Amino acid sequence: MALFFTYVIAGLSIAMPVGAITVEMTKQGLKNGFMHGWVVGLGGMTIDFALIVALYFGLASFLQLPFIQIPMWLVGAIFLFLIGYDSIKNADKDITLSGEKTTKSLWLTYRNGFLVAISPGNIIFWLSVFGAVLSNSYSSAKPTSFLIIAAGVLTGILLHDLGLLTIVATTRKAMSRSMIKRFSIIAGFVLIGFSGYFVYKFFIAMTGVL
Repeated sequence: MALFFTYVIAGLSIAMPVGAITVEMTKQGLKNGFMHGWVVGLGGMTIDFALIVALYFGLASFLQLPFIQIPMWLVGAIFLFLIGYDSIKNADKDITLSGEKTTKSLWLTYRNGFLVAISPGNIIFWLSVFGAVLSNSYSSAKPTSFLIIAAGVLTGILLHDLGLLTIVATTRKAMSRSMIKRFSIIAGFVLIGFSGYFVYKFFIAMTGVL
């Protein structure tokens, strides 16, 4: 239990920095309520779980090879740019105020979270931060301990998502349609900003190879 709770805290720490998935969660939470924001988080956690499985079976090292990483940065930039552009273009659509019933499909919201998380550049980020925690623990622990550690990290991420969306759901009650629209536009530009960062990392990686 001590090991589990130690890595719950580690999971919280990993999830705290604002990233593309956090931006998408907050946007969907404001536009369509707590459940839609949480489903975005579940989409992201699907990728987190897949990375844990990859680390457990030693497949993650393949994704860290330079000739694999370099194109992944560029493809990731394209993913995030398209999602950011869609957020700006459709900022005034699918907005449900507090107390209204949303018509947006939870599946579509999950898909958005999954696509943001599966962005290749985002996977590289998680392998460098999230992977370091788990790979180090795996080298010094039994496989069963590794699974406890992984469960702790995922629980920490889940607690972060629930805490964030509780704040978002409370804030949403005081927001008007125009305020939510403006936030969606800002979120779109932030996602495009992450896209630009991935392009920057792509050129840095290319410079290192050439």
